[in-house]
Amino acid sequence: MDKAELRRRIVAARAGLPDPRGSATAIRETLLDQPWVQMAGLVACYWSSGTEPATHGLILALWKHGTTIILPVLRSDDDLDWAVYDGPDSLAPGRRGLMEPVDTRRGVDAIRTAGLVIVPALAVDAATGVRLGRGGGSYDRALARVGPNVPTVALLHEGEIVDGVPAEPHDRPVSMAALPSGIVTF
Repeated sequence: MDKAELRRRIVAARAGLPDPRGSATAIRETLLDQPWVQMAGLVACYWSSGTEPATHGLILALWKHGTTIILPVLRSDDDLDWAVYDGPDSLAPGRRGLMEPVDTRRGVDAIRTAGLVIVPALAVDAATGVRLGRGGGSYDRALARVGPNVPTVALLHEGEIVDGVPAEPHDRPVSMAALPSGIVTF
């Protein structure tokens, strides 16, 4: 199966979830219990939308704990710039309607300083950790800038770790996936 077909299948399956954002609490609590999450002073994350596992509660909990959160700002070339999240009122609609922080842009390389990187995905390959995104390559470019010892975590619904995500040379794997049932390491 090619990437486009796999994307269509997962998007359709997510549309059929009774409460696609309902798994957020379990994912949030699982992540917040991890020492490597608690110790990350700077976390790169994303503000979820649509049927993605919700990140809003996770971001707020980390921020209240004193963690610095950087969120992506989609550039015109579809690369990701980064800016600091400073509470719920620090966001505004950006390109493609995505909520983005209004703080000073830190540049595409700001992700290099993160102690934890949390990314969206439609699926992750069970054997390799290669993630299937929406197809723009934004997160593959961002993940290419992350150091090898930094945890990279894709947030998924149950059933989205699959066999055989098609991979291309530019695709970057994640080291883990967080699901409502727990964390899977690749």
